[in-house]
Amino acid sequence: MEEIRRALEEIDRRDAGLSAFVEVWRKAASAARPDPSAELAGVPLAVKGRSGLRAHTARRLVAAGAVPVGATAVPGPGTPWRTWGLGAHGPTRNPWRSDRTPGGSSAGAAVAVATGMAALATGGDGAGSVRIPAAWCGVFGLKTSNGLLPSPDPSGLAAPGLLARTAADALAALHCLLGAPGPEPGTAPAPGAPLRAVWSADLGFADGVDPGVLAVAEAAVGRLESAGLLATTGPGPVLADPADAWRAVRGGRPEEARAVREGNDRVLDALFAAAEVLVTPTTPNRPHGHDGPGPDRYSTSLTWAFNLSGHPAASIPAGFTPDGCPVGLQLVAPRGSDVSLVGRSVALQRVLTTLRP
Repeated sequence: MEEIRRALEEIDRRDAGLSAFVEVWRKAASAARPDPSAELAGVPLAVKGRSGLRAHTARRLVAAGAVPVGATAVPGPGTPWRTWGLGAHGPTRNPWRSDRTPGGSSAGAAVAVATGMAALATGGDGAGSVRIPAAWCGVFGLKTSNGLLPSPDPSGLAAPGLLARTAADALAALHCLLGAPGPEPGTAPAPGAPLRAVWSADLGFADGVDPGVLAVAEAAVGRLESAGLLATTGPGPVLADPADAWRAVRGGRPEEARAVREGNDRVLDALFAAAEVLVTPTTPNRPHGHDGPGPDRYSTSLTWAFNLSGHPAASIPAGFTPDGCPVGLQLVAPRGSDVSLVGRSVALQRVLTTLRP
């Protein structure tokens, strides 16, 4: 249980300054004795929010041997925007830039994983709530295909997700969630031929992508191409802005979103008929301050189209802006290809390595 001991030590050392957790379960975690033959035996697990242990993902991961160490911070009551967290010690802080938010709503989950307070965390992604904090905290984040795993969201927009230091760790957890045998420990899928990819800076509608974020994302794509892991073609897709359609579905008016959803699905179906992944920056902006992103600024603008469409999407750490803000590279894949997406991400992330905060 050495991993659990180290995780609890990191919580004791760092959480007062970062406020990643709302509750820490030191006694239960220290006393846990999972089956040593279990696939995730002794892996420190953070769960999203106080009710996180009741989620299907958490139950499956605990059954596979993961040990819950605490419940992570999510936005506080009355928060008008979701890229924020409120933990036991106040606002959740970005481990790379304490004056910035870590993203949300899986805010504490991303911080816990980024700093070694947990090795794995559960999340839920209704508009980018796993991918945005993963990008802004420099970790791997996955939104699963909508409908692949049980979700309590009646709108169908939110899909369960995972946050981990690496895609390899997320792959092991995903195999446990799906009840499928995973690779042998210490192994990774062979990269094979380069991924056939389409690059898009803005999905055809997102105005004002931060030039610093775009430069890091484009440089990451170039590194993956040079390593023989990615082969990009163009032009990128032109999607309809999903903002109003997303709000209509969330508000219980899915009929108002039908035209946008059907139009975007046609574009994406054509794209994935010729390519394996769509690649974008995860967010159009870098982490903002704790007072919010500002009026008419949507950190979700590059993520929430895929909550409407249901495609799996991952965020891989891509590098840093000159002022020290992490940037994520989003990979979107055909519906149901979650295991393949994460498996191929293992090699991609090894090229795009980041350091521990």
